Amino acid sequence: MSSVFLYFPGGPLSTAELSAACLDGHLVGLGEGYVPADTVETASLRAASLRSLAGVHLAAILDSAAWVHGALDEPPVRHRLQRASDRRLHEPIGRRFVYRDPRIPDADLRRVGGVAVTTVPRTVADLARSGTPEHRGVLERFDRDALASGVRWLDASRRVPHKHAALRTLAEILRTR
Repeated sequence: MSSVFLYFPGGPLSTAELSAACLDGHLVGLGEGYVPADTVETASLRAASLRSLAGVHLAAILDSAAWVHGALDEPPVRHRLQRASDRRLHEPIGRRFVYRDPRIPDADLRRVGGVAVTTVPRTVADLARSGTPEHRGVLERFDRDALASGVRWLDASRRVPHKHAALRTLAEILRTR
């Protein structure tokens, strides 16, 4: 699924032409691509902008997924990607992303703009489990329903590392709402 509003370097326009269109105010950067300046940013466009990084075998996770879901205004400097396919990959290497190899179950993924992205409950749970101050800041940008869905995901999960700490973090954030 490609969007007529999303341009990538090396497509119909070269990098120089895309840069010139940005300088003229016709295009703005969105993730790994460019869109017309008056385009409304949607989750589908945000996810589709990651297609050059994620392809069909990787999924956006953590703060990258939070950005797709609209919890962040700006994409992370380095995207977080994880294996979404059954078969193991030669470890992808790139300056624009950090890769994790464990496979994400299909139940925790949805396709948005042709790219696999962790569901909102899984994204919230993973951010809470990470325990980093940056991810806590991202969590605080999610609405109450999203945070509650993360709690439900954790409650339904049997063996998940850092589950209890994540539940405490989410309870703390929900208490302040």
